[in-house]
Amino acid sequence: MTQTIGRDAGVGRLGAAGAAVTVATMLTNALAYLVPVLGAHRLDPADLGALATVLALGAIAAVPGFGLQIAVAVHRARSGPTRTSRLSLLTAAVSAAVTVVAAPVLTVLLRLPVALTLLLAATTFATVLAGRWLGELQGDQRFLRLSAAMTVLAVGRYGGLVVGLALGGNAVTALALTAVTGLLALPPLARLAAAGGRPTPATGPGQRELRPGDVMTACTATLATLTISYADLILARQLLPAVGSGAYAVGAVLTKGALWGPQVVTLLVLPRLARGDRRARAMGLAVILACGSVLVAAATFGGELAFRLAGGADYLHLADEAPLFVATGALYAVVFMLVNDRVASGVRFPAAPLWAATVGLAGAALLVAPRTVEGVLGCALATAALTAAVMTWLALRPRR
Repeated sequence: MTQTIGRDAGVGRLGAAGAAVTVATMLTNALAYLVPVLGAHRLDPADLGALATVLALGAIAAVPGFGLQIAVAVHRARSGPTRTSRLSLLTAAVSAAVTVVAAPVLTVLLRLPVALTLLLAATTFATVLAGRWLGELQGDQRFLRLSAAMTVLAVGRYGGLVVGLALGGNAVTALALTAVTGLLALPPLARLAAAGGRPTPATGPGQRELRPGDVMTACTATLATLTISYADLILARQLLPAVGSGAYAVGAVLTKGALWGPQVVTLLVLPRLARGDRRARAMGLAVILACGSVLVAAATFGGELAFRLAGGADYLHLADEAPLFVATGALYAVVFMLVNDRVASGVRFPAAPLWAATVGLAGAALLVAPRTVEGVLGCALATAALTAAVMTWLALRPRR
């Protein structure tokens, strides 16, 4: 079914839309970075550790929100507007309920105040539900409004934390403010998605409603991408001594930069991928590969500077490894776009290669590789290259 491209996605505005989405992403990352910096200056060690742990749990709990956004965007680009409110509310409610059920266990195992784990449920509900409206804007290719919605969500998700910590509040106070700002962000998101958008009719001939299985598939794919991208860091923590683990963590900053930097490309092309636009896939891959090549070249000639900025002078001995860390992230950026392409194409079990690669990475690091930074990094780079090759082959082979 041919869809009318949203007015924000016109050819003349695509560059501006990409820039706007990039700025919104940078703002989100800046606010996320500001929270631990403020926490380190405002909280005592016990409160800081508790808040950092809850934020890590919140990142995991937010996975259904990303999955919901992808599922709604793909469905809307392919089938047009259909009703998604009930399934979106159900996804958010189930995510929050799981957090509430897990609260007693998390409180005991992680030595967290029970108030923090319960507040986490409220922030999870708001973050996951927001995925519905982000997905509608993305699916309609209204990218300028999407960038505004991403900014609203970032302020809602982190604004309360920043204000609470800046005013001298403790971890519970800061997270309570975040729960409030997160819920207050939902009405503006709904208005941004509704204004100027296509009306949502009753399901017509040839259309179907968004199904729970669609959301589950997208959530599983999102979880797989996060798992494989952090697996080497977790293995380094497990296998290396404290000094080596810390050094690997600094190098992983370069990996994550090369990984997440080009993700705006995947966001922009996803609606076209849902309609089987092979040219958009080829162009997206070309841009991501070009970005990765530039970053690897920069790391090759500026490895010392990269590690000085990422961790300081104590880690300059790893300067020669900078291109390898960056190459790993650049290859995973290719993998992530191709995973989204498989989700958009309706492939069953789109993330299966990533789960297999994660198992292979763990096996190689545990059984074969030397217990050094170079050993774990070599396994990660080889896994990223092999996974990228397999995903590319799957994308290019004729589909039945």
